[in-house]
Amino acid sequence: MSETTTVPTATAAPYRPEPVPVPERPSIGPIGDTVPDVRRIVVLRGGALGDLLYAVPALYALAAAYPGAEITLLGSALHAALLRDRPGPVDEVAVLPVTRTDWNEPAQPAEAEFADRLRERPVDLAVQLHGGGAWSNPFLRQLNPRLSIGSRAEGAAPLDRNLAYRFYQNEVLRALEVVGLAGAAPVVMEPRVELTPRDLAAADAVLGTVTGPLVVVHPGANDSRRRWPAHAFAEIVTHCLDRGATVVIIGGPSDHALVADLCSRVPVTANGDARADRLRTLVGSDMPTLCGVLARAAVLVGNDSGPRHLARAVGTPTVGVFWIGNVISAGPLSRGSDRVLISWQTHCPACGRDATDERVPRCPHGDSLVSTVPVAAVRADVDELLGWT
Repeated sequence: MSETTTVPTATAAPYRPEPVPVPERPSIGPIGDTVPDVRRIVVLRGGALGDLLYAVPALYALAAAYPGAEITLLGSALHAALLRDRPGPVDEVAVLPVTRTDWNEPAQPAEAEFADRLRERPVDLAVQLHGGGAWSNPFLRQLNPRLSIGSRAEGAAPLDRNLAYRFYQNEVLRALEVVGLAGAAPVVMEPRVELTPRDLAAADAVLGTVTGPLVVVHPGANDSRRRWPAHAFAEIVTHCLDRGATVVIIGGPSDHALVADLCSRVPVTANGDARADRLRTLVGSDMPTLCGVLARAAVLVGNDSGPRHLARAVGTPTVGVFWIGNVISAGPLSRGSDRVLISWQTHCPACGRDATDERVPRCPHGDSLVSTVPVAAVRADVDELLGWT
């Protein structure tokens, strides 16, 4: 019996009309021309640890667009500690002095001396990534750069190329949009910090023997409104210990009381409980140790804070508790390795003032805006990332 082969009937390709040409207007990427003959770039981005990490993709973009230029970051002492002897796009960190907050006030001597030192060598490109520019833009202009770029809020002094400042914008994307004014295209979209052997050696020295997956918990945040309650973190810590993990609770130099309070709520700290050997604390460590510990971790659980951003930057999955307003500005862009638990609390629990309106002065209360995030939701994300589901 012979086989019959059926030949498919040819069908016409679907009709697609010719597109109408429109001007290309990229929102992230080179939206301005590159600057010729750039040898020195100065980038202003002070603040805390997370503030620097938001700017890291923009720094990589500048380094790629201007490979022959030296990049100087005007940042904080904490930024200098993180970037010291570390591969990356920044060649030098100049630590900002304590300065005036109102540009109309007389300059402090330290600020004037700092500006004088920066002017000793020509600045070809000055980049303002430090907010809306009320203070930052005049500060950069006094350095006499060949070209200045940055964000500009209403009423702030103009730079040569400006991006309109809007409070609610993802900070990583804002910084990338700013450097696009000077022709710099993104090369990475998420913060990235290169690890060194020093980081890992420092971490191994403080960690010692680790049993089970290493879970790092960070209960702190500079703004107390972003802190998930200690009793909620204690439930997560206890759950991880019960599943066989080693848990390290971390904090900054001012977090001793916060970490001690959390530890006191974990029942396994009782004498004779074998699980107590797997509960550690690390408060006030140096930057190499912190980077190494975060890199060794299987997951970090924490608030919207610098250590959460740093954990992601060294490649560690994170479970973060965020207030809805901060998700917009500081939330991670992806969800494969970064889980975001959102609090939709929009008004201060103490006085009822709207916390979402940037035009309204902040109330004096520090009550948590994220206390309503359920423990079960955080635990489920931790379990999924650790493969415990």
